[in-house]
Amino acid sequence: MRELSKRLVQVRERIELARKKSPFHQTIRLVAVTKGVDVEGICQAVEEGLREFGENRVQEAAAKIPRLPPLQWHMVGHLQTNKVKQALGLFELIQSVDRWPLAEEMDRQTKRIGKRADVLLQVNTQEDPSKFGVRPRDLLPTLEKMASLEKVKILGLMTIAPFVSDPQMSRPFFQKLRALREEAAKEEFPNCELSILSMGMSQDFEVAIEEGSTMVRIGTAIFGERPT
Repeated sequence: MRELSKRLVQVRERIELARKKSPFHQTIRLVAVTKGVDVEGICQAVEEGLREFGENRVQEAAAKIPRLPPLQWHMVGHLQTNKVKQALGLFELIQSVDRWPLAEEMDRQTKRIGKRADVLLQVNTQEDPSKFGVRPRDLLPTLEKMASLEKVKILGLMTIAPFVSDPQMSRPFFQKLRALREEAAKEEFPNCELSILSMGMSQDFEVAIEEGSTMVRIGTAIFGERPT
């Protein structure tokens, strides 16, 4: 059995065990993050049944996606405003909308090309000024503004927990995002579905699932260590 296949079996087993422990009984979507993975490696993952993939950089995605069969692609890295037009042509879901000007630009570009942008709003649950994302206290005002955009639909929230040796230390950040989603859902903003909680990566996805994650973004645990 190929190494990728072995790792993927383990990841799927771990996801299922965590889901059974979670009190939320949610369905989990697995997004395989392919930063640094070549087309051959992605094709191997497709053979193993994966259909949702994530990329961190627009330029890298643009070099791979046209060479692959139709798949569902997610933008999971920081998105520069000047790359919005290109990103909209590549990705079905942009998970890293982390500021109001980016959402505005997405609305402008989608009107020009005649399509809707499905997005997640990234929340800086660490409240670390060096990290990307909307601050928790700014979430509701930002959602209210984004709800006025004609061509941007907010499907949920995303966060990145700190990289720590003990995944249990990430739990409070996942709990915070879940609580923020519950608070925001009460407002019933237009264009805000908020059905997705994207939280959990290779180092902490089991804890994230226990805390209500519906989507995990896993790279290293599937593909092994890659160049940064």
